[in-house]
Amino acid sequence: MSKYDVYALGNALVDMEYEVQPEDLQHLSIDKGVMTLVDEAHQLRIMEHLRERHHQRGSGGSAANSVIALCQFGGTGWYSCKVANDELGHFYLKDLCDGGVGTRDTTFLEEGDTGRCVVLVTPDSDRTMCTYLGISGNLSLHELDQEALTASEWFYTEGYLVTSDTAHVAAIEARKLAERNGVKTALSLSDPNMVKFFKDGLKEMIGERMDMVFANEEEAMGMAEADNLDDAVAYMKTIAREFAITRGPKGALVWDGEQAIDIDPVPVKPVDTVGAGDMFAGAFLYGLTQGWSHQRAGDLASAASAKLVTSLGPRIGRDETQAILTKFG
Repeated sequence: MSKYDVYALGNALVDMEYEVQPEDLQHLSIDKGVMTLVDEAHQLRIMEHLRERHHQRGSGGSAANSVIALCQFGGTGWYSCKVANDELGHFYLKDLCDGGVGTRDTTFLEEGDTGRCVVLVTPDSDRTMCTYLGISGNLSLHELDQEALTASEWFYTEGYLVTSDTAHVAAIEARKLAERNGVKTALSLSDPNMVKFFKDGLKEMIGERMDMVFANEEEAMGMAEADNLDDAVAYMKTIAREFAITRGPKGALVWDGEQAIDIDPVPVKPVDTVGAGDMFAGAFLYGLTQGWSHQRAGDLASAASAKLVTSLGPRIGRDETQAILTKFG
């Protein structure tokens, strides 16, 4: 029996979330609805523009959100990341531990800046992210915990790592280590911009074929260079044994290796879509690690991500995840 359900590797970013108007994005010359990497000076200019606005702070990063969700449902997880020996770094690691996630202790911390992500939420519930990776951009093989990885049922990582040369190598080597040790592999494509600008790098992270790939409809069609879902599905079968394509208010489509399964949406009034895909992946992996069918895991993931988008922030509380779980027996 595996010690951990999921070992995840990803960026460590402290999310700073603001409610803004489209005019703010235009004033700041920021592309709406995607993640854009910025340097520290650029991010500080954005924060200066928003200095009078209230904001929420929490530990983030795509894979981190997913593994925290899994642990809140009752799974076991480990997260390998890189934060600095600064206030935000200590805040981040404490938040991980409070979420029930295993990680390295503070003796491994180096001097520098912990990564930050300014999340801008417009009235249409769309999220725009401006990320300064800081020390997380130096995530490397040094951060891999081989013992934890090989003691896990699943290895999971995020497409965002493709933007850093050292993190990209770490993700590839971690995937190879998982394959050699019979650990199942999973990846989230993460963002349309990752697919648009780093497709070859993502293919290297995927290797011959992943066990599971998570994508939204735009990302899947981008990888397939297709303009329709059917062609995207056909392409996804060539890179993953199983996959899930989230479709927002249309629900999701899951391929279990033999058949396509339509996952119904849960109708809600969205407030903030930050972290919806991360929650879907975390809840879905929780279901699979508990031996659930893909249908049941997908229904849980749909319900959890629907609940998430009704409030600000990339996560919901453990009590809320447990309340959702009770509806699934």
